[in-house]
Amino acid sequence: MTSMRLQKWLSETGVCSRRHGEIFIQEGRVRVNGKVVKELGSKIDPAKDRVEVDGRLLRPPQEKVYLALHKPRGYVTSVHHTGHQVVMELVDLPQRVYPVGRLDKESTGLLLLTNDGRLHNQLSHPSFDHEKEYEVAVERPITDDTLKQLADGVPLDGRLTRPAQVRRLSGRRFLIVLQEGRNRQIRRMVTHVGHKVKRLKRIRVAHIRLGSMPEGAWRYLTAVELKKLLRVLDLNGAGNEFKDAPPSGRDVGE
Repeated sequence: MTSMRLQKWLSETGVCSRRHGEIFIQEGRVRVNGKVVKELGSKIDPAKDRVEVDGRLLRPPQEKVYLALHKPRGYVTSVHHTGHQVVMELVDLPQRVYPVGRLDKESTGLLLLTNDGRLHNQLSHPSFDHEKEYEVAVERPITDDTLKQLADGVPLDGRLTRPAQVRRLSGRRFLIVLQEGRNRQIRRMVTHVGHKVKRLKRIRVAHIRLGSMPEGAWRYLTAVELKKLLRVLDLNGAGNEFKDAPPSGRDVGE
């Protein structure tokens, strides 16, 4: 590997952007082979030089991977959870990936996983209004008026849920599309209107669909899916910004 500017290497390893790398260097937070380097024009050879930020050794960036998993019921959306099966047990890859957002233990369906920190952060952030579509089954027949209530919004935590798209599938089943991600939102909405969720499956996140993939299976996102996702998030060419672990995913609408 040829030499490169120090701030560029900081960016490529995902620790920060180039601009923040310059700040880190000027603040004396970066060491090369044990010595603090404060000169912005400094170059290093990543194959030979040992670079540390705040005492943490930087390693070459992993190849970015983007997966779609069909989460089965009974699995916890977590990397580690003592005494429980976790979704990471279903994925056998050399790269370390993390789930984007959450599905609760009793829910099934589409879960995205990646080691791209910037994509993870943006998809998980409340300001990104991507659609999430769910198939819901309740324990007894649900009326059209009740479905309209769900579509119009119900009060949770002192404020109405945002309007949703709701379409009946049968007497006890319906589809619902949300553009927000409150904690266990669908289950709480259904409880508010006097029903109880029997089954809950997420079938779409943004333009990415679960399709016919069986429970427990996973696949790589297609080139078309990934290109569109990065374009929507304005992340083409973005670097990985995970630190030692990613930020915690939110419960996204289930």
